[in-house]
Amino acid sequence: MIKLSHEDVLSQLPGRDLYAHKGDFGRVLLLCGSVGYTGAAYLSAMGALRCGSGLVYLGVPESIYEIEAIKLAEAIVFPLPEQGGKLSKEAVEHVAARLNNIDAVLIGPGLGVSEGTLAVTQYFIRNFSGPVVIDADGINLLSAHKDILRGRTSQIILTPHAGEFARFSDKTGNDRVQNAVDTANEYDVIMLLKGHETIITDGKTVYANPTGNPGMAVGGSGDVLAGMIVSFLGQGICPLKAAAFAAWLHGAAGDLCAEQIGQYGMLPSDMLNVLPRLLK
Repeated sequence: MIKLSHEDVLSQLPGRDLYAHKGDFGRVLLLCGSVGYTGAAYLSAMGALRCGSGLVYLGVPESIYEIEAIKLAEAIVFPLPEQGGKLSKEAVEHVAARLNNIDAVLIGPGLGVSEGTLAVTQYFIRNFSGPVVIDADGINLLSAHKDILRGRTSQIILTPHAGEFARFSDKTGNDRVQNAVDTANEYDVIMLLKGHETIITDGKTVYANPTGNPGMAVGGSGDVLAGMIVSFLGQGICPLKAAAFAAWLHGAAGDLCAEQIGQYGMLPSDMLNVLPRLLK
């Protein structure tokens, strides 16, 4: 079992060429948010931006587009067809037209569960050849439709907390590491199982994350992490390391916040603010 250090993470992040442009630092597409869950989309996009993505595209239901566009000055936000405040099936053709030059995709934070969001999730798993991070409601959607994962070409990273993992997997033993390894192997995915010492595994190599604290147990923390992972994927880091590096930095940001302001009042936005200090 591997436990990373700060030096391990920084030494393996891609360098920044003097003559680089924004396209060199990854183009990532995020499909997040629904009516009542605008914060999830915002925090995910900011997680990607704070980890160095050159271009962050965020697709949201049209009724929350103005909210996200105002809050996210540095992202490229665009509206998508919706039904009942969530993405509709008609959103598929709109996002499909935007896939050219996209390096990695995130689906799930605040997305909601509906026929439309299932159609969008299925499309990307079946048709996008690059890496896909599936978080939150994306995992809840797959829990009842695991067959979607069969016969795909994309590399999938699943990022469940304990409750989402229990809905997705039938592995119920007390050994979190073995449960994560077995599930990763069964569905040919990278599993990031959140919790104390988050486990990241492709079914062969296992990372146990040593950073983090209970102050991070607040809504929105996982959305930041999901955005961080897709950012590193877009920058060309291999999926297993992208997940492990993001988990380490996410926890370290939480530890830095706890040290500065305490665990009780820290917020995901505080972690976003300190992330750049950990990346220099």
